[in-house]
Amino acid sequence: MGEQTVNETGQTRDRGTLREGFTTGTAATAAACAALSLLLGMPCGSSIEVPLPPFPPEPGEPVRRLTVPVAGCAPAPDGLLVVGAVIKDGGDDPDATHGALIEAHVCLTPSGFSLDGGEGVGRVTLPGLPVPVGEAAINPQPRRQIEAGVREVCAACGYAGGVAVRIVVPDGVARAQRTMNGRLGILGGISILGTRGTVRPFSHSSWKATIAQGMDVARAAGCTAVGLSTGRRSERLLMGQYADWPELAFVQAADFVAFSLEQAVAKGFEQVAWACFFGKLVKLAQGHAYTHAQTVPIDFPLLSEWCREAGAPEAVLVSVAEANTARQVLEIIEPLPCLGDILEALTRRALCAARAWTGSGVAVTVHLFDFDGRQLCVVRDRSEHTVE
Repeated sequence: MGEQTVNETGQTRDRGTLREGFTTGTAATAAACAALSLLLGMPCGSSIEVPLPPFPPEPGEPVRRLTVPVAGCAPAPDGLLVVGAVIKDGGDDPDATHGALIEAHVCLTPSGFSLDGGEGVGRVTLPGLPVPVGEAAINPQPRRQIEAGVREVCAACGYAGGVAVRIVVPDGVARAQRTMNGRLGILGGISILGTRGTVRPFSHSSWKATIAQGMDVARAAGCTAVGLSTGRRSERLLMGQYADWPELAFVQAADFVAFSLEQAVAKGFEQVAWACFFGKLVKLAQGHAYTHAQTVPIDFPLLSEWCREAGAPEAVLVSVAEANTARQVLEIIEPLPCLGDILEALTRRALCAARAWTGSGVAVTVHLFDFDGRQLCVVRDRSEHTVE
């Protein structure tokens, strides 16, 4: 489940003056930790420090932490559980969940840790998401984050029993109307998200300025090639493919495909490498200049037709056309003997689409990575291609 919405704020301030916010996952973690602290006899203050994703942390890096304001913490009338509450803060680029009250209803159990969603937290009804059908729409990293925070509180209080947490968002159903959740089959509320725990405060204009500035720095350092990626994870995978490139040569372009490629040409780069996962690749292949999930849905019937052209059997084409997410499509086509042909065809379409913004003066390479970090396909301009 990706980010839920894009807020076009029109801000033009420099990146350094924009205020970071925190994710719904961090809000839920803080609420749970505050409630558990009170339940175990610790005072519940006006703020609490919580661990931030990723879990496990990157090799050699410590777990990052954030102090989060607590909106409230009180026992329920029956005295068996405590409700902690945090107001989600999107920073200077608020989204559909900005200002939402995120509650954690926490009780003690004989052993273990359990987590579920209550009122206002969506429930997954369709396959293809990182959360199984039937479970609360709490993504894997927030799940690990909440559990890590809970275990820290238990250790600090010397408690060895179990804990059950239920996340509640009182106005989650209404807020979900402004997200893609319904289309993704997430019903009944918002998703609890957050791969890094904090919200990077970028408006469209400021993010574009940052992309351009990153390229300026690379050119000033003498770089003639630039590696563009849709985020930190794809950037690290791309760095692994170009270990001899300096770190300055890599710029996170997010969803700004056309802008980034045009800037690469305008700034005189001779070579561009583009890294993405399957969903963004398909959107690039469709020729979209901007690839955010809220703005640009995948055309699954068209994707099914492309799979047909690459040799996919009729038996799977309907499933592809009726798929819910790009992840689901990849799961459908992975067992096929023609998987390599499909991925090469899609990656080559993406490269051809990129040509609309680069022209022929820059050598472009498109890298497709899997969710587990494997490079599935790479297609280069100069008639070279590799499919793994």
